[in-house]
Amino acid sequence: MKKNEVASSPVPDHVPPELVRDFSLFTSPGMPPTVNGDPHAAVACVHAGPPIFYAPHNTRDGRGTWVITRARDQRRVLQDTETFSSHRSIFASALGETWPMIPLELDPPAHGVFRSLLNPLFSPQRVTALEPAVRERAIALIDRIAASGTSCDVMKDFAFPFAVNIFLRFLGLSDHRLDIFVDWGKDLLHGEPVKRSAAAQKIVSFIDDLAALRRKVPVGDFMTFVVQAKVEGRPLTDKEVRGIGVLVFVAGLDTVAAAIGFDLSYLARNPKDQEWLRSKPERIGLAAEELLRAFSTVQMLRVATKDIDFEGAPIRKGDYISCATMIANRDPAEFACPDTVDLAREENSHSAFANGPHRCLGSHLARREIVIGLEEWLARIPAFRIKEGTAPITHGGHVFGIENLILDWC
Repeated sequence: MKKNEVASSPVPDHVPPELVRDFSLFTSPGMPPTVNGDPHAAVACVHAGPPIFYAPHNTRDGRGTWVITRARDQRRVLQDTETFSSHRSIFASALGETWPMIPLELDPPAHGVFRSLLNPLFSPQRVTALEPAVRERAIALIDRIAASGTSCDVMKDFAFPFAVNIFLRFLGLSDHRLDIFVDWGKDLLHGEPVKRSAAAQKIVSFIDDLAALRRKVPVGDFMTFVVQAKVEGRPLTDKEVRGIGVLVFVAGLDTVAAAIGFDLSYLARNPKDQEWLRSKPERIGLAAEELLRAFSTVQMLRVATKDIDFEGAPIRKGDYISCATMIANRDPAEFACPDTVDLAREENSHSAFANGPHRCLGSHLARREIVIGLEEWLARIPAFRIKEGTAPITHGGHVFGIENLILDWC
């Protein structure tokens, strides 16, 4: 994992010393080296220890968190919104502010109000309507790659231009600033503190300016819908519009591209699985679910609203709790041979898109993008591998990422 500077916070007095572990999703100190650039294999090692422990430096701003390792315990936390709040202002805190991303950082009942407002925009029917455009974009990018030679930087040439273009199209934006937006996302999620704060400010300014423009000049796009929407009979406030816009914007900049990158990295290293999918393209949908499980990218944080003893851990009001999908989806109690990627795995109730009322709003679109991206890549690019002399760079953090993924083929 790429190392970010994260200052550890003092261990609170209520945390028993035997439950403290030297662990971080950002730097993973004290853990084995990543395997072939695989941060998922590194963090999976926590299953050899206690089901819940305290990590004094498991957030970028130096906060300690309780780390929930078992999938069933993560589900309990994510479903209990009264005890474990979602309002932690991760994005706004980079600006020294406290407004929530909506609906991600709202608790019920407010969460349900905004979720109901946005659900129709991300429905399976809307995703189906977008599918021809998604496939057209994938084909155009891959054909361009295939025509230009026998090597490419997957993230730069395919994953980001593909995933971010679809997301911008969904928002009703052109992609002439795509590279700039991608850079903002990288700085926000994986950059140093100064870059992270600057990226957050640029994103907020962009969303605020776009909202102001759509109020004056409405068109049939996502932001027009948001600025004209009403909840409980009233228009949305400026901060509510910003909270929705920032969430959707940030969510589209990295996660799907990262998933595609991790998937192609795995297939490049495992030619037998690559060939199996080529011979059975009808199995790509099933395989994509296994790859989502094995290479999940997102950590969910919650804040305790009251004192509670949870599975032997004395969690106190205000404590942060980490529910990392990349840990839950390697739980041996849930998945047979969890560290083995089995593309034919049938029973696969993974939590790559989280659980509970905050389950990922864009999961239907993300799934279709990943499946279509893999289908068209395997149909158009011959047997590929990681280019000799190169090595992908992987990032830890709230969202895992990958870059410098150079593939070649004959």
